[in-house]
Amino acid sequence: MQIPDRIEREVRIDAPIERVWALVTEAEHFGGWFADSGAEIDLRPGGAMTLSWEEHGTVRARVERVEPPRLFSYRWANAVDVEPREGHSTLVEFSLSAEDAGTRVRVVESGFASLDTSDQERQRQVDDNTKGWAIQLGNLAEHAGRALA
Repeated sequence: MQIPDRIEREVRIDAPIERVWALVTEAEHFGGWFADSGAEIDLRPGGAMTLSWEEHGTVRARVERVEPPRLFSYRWANAVDVEPREGHSTLVEFSLSAEDAGTRVRVVESGFASLDTSDQERQRQVDDNTKGWAIQLGNLAEHAGRALA
């Protein structure tokens, strides 16, 4: 079975890049559109992150790259309450680019092929996260409309 290693999605937000940068890097905003029970982000390479959901619990992450206002990436654990480490995490990269009067947000999550689990479980995580990113980027666009109004 060939498991995809990456998910790629994008959305256009009707706001300047600097304002969209705040939505994807500041815990107050990130928790508003991504993690329904809040987020904590130490915005520096190596900084700790937590993403919490009422239904799923808390996932730990580690900031990888911070290049304002264009690139933010983190590695997050593929299970609740464990540290993100090799074989048990994927890399999420947000790339922002100015587009007319708005901003194009591209998210790439990669590393599914190297997860230390069964092919069936890897495929389930790809499927779940593929659906999840479509929902979450819709949430980001809605949150932007409210937060930046």
